[in-house]
Amino acid sequence: QVQLVESGGGLVQAGGSLRLSCAASGSLFRLNLEGWYRQAPGKQRELVATTTSGGSTNYADSVKGRFTISRDSAKYAVYLQMNNLKPEDTAVYYCKATSALSGVAYWGLGTQVTVSS
Repeated sequence: QVQLVESGGGLVQAGGSLRLSCAASGSLFRLNLEGWYRQAPGKQRELVATTTSGGSTNYADSVKGRFTISRDSAKYAVYLQMNNLKPEDTAVYYCKATSALSGVAYWGLGTQVTVSS
């Protein structure tokens, strides 16, 4: 089994910053830490930022230039630096990983980010 634990969420004013962290534990062999998704109330879960072991990154248009994803492969961790936060960034942020062996996707429980105007 795989466990993903997110941290770093909180309440921040518009224009502020937060840094989210996600740490994986358990069955880590051939586990691909993909990145971050978010879900706002009444909306579907959406991609925020993803990264590959080769260093490629992908961002939602809404966060480009404001968010930066990074990873520490040795620690099985992925991070999301969020700058210039906006009220529309308010959501629960989830970390996702996928097993390269089985294709099973794993999700953390999420961390709440609330941006006040």
